[in-house]
Amino acid sequence: MLKKNVLRRKSDFSAIYNKGKSVGERYIVLFYKKNNLGYDRKAFLASKKVGKAVVRNRARRLMKESVRQLDGHFQNGYDYIFIARNTITKSKCADVKKSIEAAIRKAGLYVDPEEKND
Repeated sequence: MLKKNVLRRKSDFSAIYNKGKSVGERYIVLFYKKNNLGYDRKAFLASKKVGKAVVRNRARRLMKESVRQLDGHFQNGYDYIFIARNTITKSKCADVKKSIEAAIRKAGLYVDPEEKND
């Protein structure tokens, strides 16, 4: 993931939490907001409620890999924050991918790459 595609600033996070929208799924919560840029930015979070450091890092890795596999299915020009729920600890990557895809569909931001080319 490129540096420009990663959310870092506290003001960006605050804007997404306060003015953005959210969608919940079994393993994740997705916050999103239009950013008026030509590209999208993402952040992956896991709080201490998820578990100790090893478990939280695994949760973030699962989310990052799932988003990488779904690359091209996200609508451009949005900021996304993926927050792990504590149910993610015993899950497989395929389950997390399905959860993220369902959240994107619920939010109305899912794009089919085949339709984009037509």
